[in-house]
Amino acid sequence: MTSEQKHITDTAGMLHDRKICVIIPTYNNVGTIADVVQRTLLQCQDVIVVNDGSTDGTRELLLQTEGITLVDYAPNKGKGTALKHGLQKALQMGFDYAITLDADGQHYPEDIPLLLDANLRHPGALLLGQRKLDGVERSGGSKFANAFGNFWFCVQTLHYVPDTQTGFRLYPLHKLHGLSLLTSRYEAELELLVSSAWNGVKIVSVPVNVYYPPRQERVSHFRPGPDFTRIFILNTFLCLLALVWGYPMLLLRTADTVARTVFALLVYLLGLCIIIPLSMIYVPIAKVFKLGSQPLHTLLYATGKVVSKLLYIASGKVSIYNTTNETFSKPAIIICNHQSHLDLMVLLGLTRKMVFLTNDWVYNSPFFGYILRHAEYYPVSMGYEQLRPKIKALTDRGYSVAIFPEGTRSANCRIGRFHKGAFQLANDLQIDLLPLVLDGACRALPKGSKVMHRSPITLHIEKRISPEEQERIGATVQERAKWFRRYYIGRLSDIEEQGARSKGQENC
Repeated sequence: MTSEQKHITDTAGMLHDRKICVIIPTYNNVGTIADVVQRTLLQCQDVIVVNDGSTDGTRELLLQTEGITLVDYAPNKGKGTALKHGLQKALQMGFDYAITLDADGQHYPEDIPLLLDANLRHPGALLLGQRKLDGVERSGGSKFANAFGNFWFCVQTLHYVPDTQTGFRLYPLHKLHGLSLLTSRYEAELELLVSSAWNGVKIVSVPVNVYYPPRQERVSHFRPGPDFTRIFILNTFLCLLALVWGYPMLLLRTADTVARTVFALLVYLLGLCIIIPLSMIYVPIAKVFKLGSQPLHTLLYATGKVVSKLLYIASGKVSIYNTTNETFSKPAIIICNHQSHLDLMVLLGLTRKMVFLTNDWVYNSPFFGYILRHAEYYPVSMGYEQLRPKIKALTDRGYSVAIFPEGTRSANCRIGRFHKGAFQLANDLQIDLLPLVLDGACRALPKGSKVMHRSPITLHIEKRISPEEQERIGATVQERAKWFRRYYIGRLSDIEEQGARSKGQENC
């Protein structure tokens, strides 16, 4: 198998695993449909073709094509209707996302991996294939339509995107609203876009290639007079609706975000006002009477418990799954993916018998660094040779040690490279590894963001992995680090898909 064939196979597999299908609406594209479908099948194994009442032989070609799901009806009802039938079929078949592309050969199915990559970076977003139009010969009407659509979309949503007219998109199926009310023709794509923006769906543009054949070879079913009239009417209606619905919804979401952020800040300050004075009182007493650090761990544990409850108001419910998997009575090296500043607070409430390895910024923090240093948290920068005996002493006393193998927060919810330190410790100390999988924190408080967003947070406690099982996973710690990274990528994908399906069922 060549590297190109392997890449195609990997893409098709990832699309299937993430429950992404491709929808191709078609009407009288007998000259291009076979090529478009075959090239799409190379990229994706789940292809839905909607035959919108074709009369030129397109239907006969599709009936002979293997590997596709055909939605077939007559007479022709328009692109909007075809999209609606395709999207509804995708939902019925259990897909979470659908990529749409045109049947006239304008879009390159080979660019589907670009949308897949963007979907991995922006799960739940509506992706627009931003066509690279520089140097492309287009009619004046086409240029006007694109500029016209971009302008009015910005007016209606207060959000600018460079190509609202593209049909090459990835839709998050469970976040589409008003699908049953979709208009029947070309303006339906604008309607879906505006509705998604009003309902808070993130919209991301992804540069893609585009092909415009010579004018004499182009096939277009766009009717300038009637279709521009329909688009004008729809834009007028959407502008009016923006005044009574779109703008108020935007204002409410903004006010909601501000309120959540202020509340989260107050919770943070309240926590500091409690744990800092108490720790500053306790530490000198503990030194005199040799009381140890256990009360500090209890204080941090209680703080984590309270903050996790209060996060329900600030961002969304914090849910911990598979609690029967673990009692934390036996020490382990705990590993967890790193998504946000919220991670530490969520994990703190799991057990009193846990300490963390932190980065220098946290360890030296003027706000909470004092209590962490006296609670026997250690900075990763201390170096492995110095850390190992300290961690050995902690585990001998029954403490588990939590480590973020990525070392830094994810900027896009994706799993980064796993460093080998945690796996080296587990190997040298001959101790269990306990994986925790966190989801949602990166959306509640993204890296670099200063505002809180609504996003439920889930923490999944996986089963312990003994030293013997670690050896079977990989002969070296590097192999184990790579294996666990792949494991986390798969688990996080499964968790995100389950969450999307649950939300879709709630919306229904």
